[in-house]
Amino acid sequence: MFGFFKKKQSDPLVFDTTAAAFAYACRNLENELLLEAVIPALVEERGRVGGEGERYFSIRLADGKGGRLLEACTLKEATGHPDVGDLVGFRVVKVDPDLPEPFDLLGFIAYRLAPRYVPGRGWPIDASFVPDNLKPTLRL
Repeated sequence: MFGFFKKKQSDPLVFDTTAAAFAYACRNLENELLLEAVIPALVEERGRVGGEGERYFSIRLADGKGGRLLEACTLKEATGHPDVGDLVGFRVVKVDPDLPEPFDLLGFIAYRLAPRYVPGRGWPIDASFVPDNLKPTLRL
């Protein structure tokens, strides 16, 4: 009626660099390793191209300890790929705490994220590396 119950919008936090955005994600966000979660990561190094066209990268996954080094790839049908220094979204596919690092985590680079964080909404997507033919997960 008068906007009493309307949720107040928080101003987005805009970062000068992707490294500053990544540092914020490490310090201030939970970044729990849950199935289908998208965790912010920083691309540190370009790796090899796989036999089916997937591109591998060395990324630093955001966590409370300043980042976890991990090798990740884009899917083979992806039409684009990130560059070194990009802030990306790593989609978690499988977590197995019984295995040692880095084998305990399986996923892929799904998005290039904007160096801007909107509280309550997350990181806006600049580009998607998810192929159009990838079907969403159905949960019953």
